Amino acid sequence: MPGSRVGAGRVRTFGPMTTVPNPAAAPESLEVRIRRKLTRQHFMHLIGADLTTIEPGRVEAELTLEQRHQQHRGFAHGGLVATMADLVAGFAAVTLVPDGVGVVTVELKTSYLHPGVGEKLRAVGWVLKGGKRLFFCESEVWCDDKLIAKASATMAVVEPQ
Repeated sequence: MPGSRVGAGRVRTFGPMTTVPNPAAAPESLEVRIRRKLTRQHFMHLIGADLTTIEPGRVEAELTLEQRHQQHRGFAHGGLVATMADLVAGFAAVTLVPDGVGVVTVELKTSYLHPGVGEKLRAVGWVLKGGKRLFFCESEVWCDDKLIAKASATMAVVEPQ
């Protein structure tokens, strides 16, 4: 737009005296906040997973499958698949709570649809309904282009102490 300029992703300027918040800045600040929380997720780093998409109420993660992730028949281990489903469901809920507040899993139901045979796991999680104390989430885990698991999760809000 002529006369407008986005400065550092934070404000949009309309003329010399008028500034309004840039709505595009919210996802950036959300991503910074979530990535800061991610530094304390040691198990996620241990398995080699990384968040690839962070949006309000929706998160994606990827992991390159290695031999250490496989069970004895060469499939992605079921525990790893459930972990990925839990991870994205939990972080989807975290995107909707205030900074300093966390969530923990109180229930996780994972349905395995196919064995995970391939090179990459991709998990997608989203919030179905959020409340003051509980978040109801769903997630899917894909191995390459095949849906291998679906999960539903209930996350409890944990206030700082």
